[in-house]
Amino acid sequence: MAIGDVEPETRRSGAKSATAFRTISEVGKELDIPQHVLRFWESKFSQVKPLKRGGGRRYYRPEDIALLRRIRDLLYTEGYTIRGVQRLFREAGVKAVVEGSAVEEASPPEPEKDSPGMSAGTRAELEAVLGELTALRQVLKS
Repeated sequence: MAIGDVEPETRRSGAKSATAFRTISEVGKELDIPQHVLRFWESKFSQVKPLKRGGGRRYYRPEDIALLRRIRDLLYTEGYTIRGVQRLFREAGVKAVVEGSAVEEASPPEPEKDSPGMSAGTRAELEAVLGELTALRQVLKS
């Protein structure tokens, strides 16, 4: 076998090594996340920095994929908001969050007993927004 030749089994199977860079479509399939969500997360989390080649094509390193996997788990499984994950990265550091040690220490606050699923502060914010929307609706009607 000459230098640079690839074994036929590897070439035929299309499998990439664990250290190979992945395209956005490959990452999307692997993490079961649409490509537009990955691009959105890239805008919200400065820690996600895929390599960009000509034409803006993104290539994700294995550490990028591990970070995206952790972001997905925090948002979809553990109930964090985007701001909550950003705060977690800021306070504990990305490495600690990806390894999972920081999340155990800084879990999301428990909701208050008298309002299941929503804290009093969140309820007040939502009521204020609702009041503003109601006032805007009245202005638009007149």
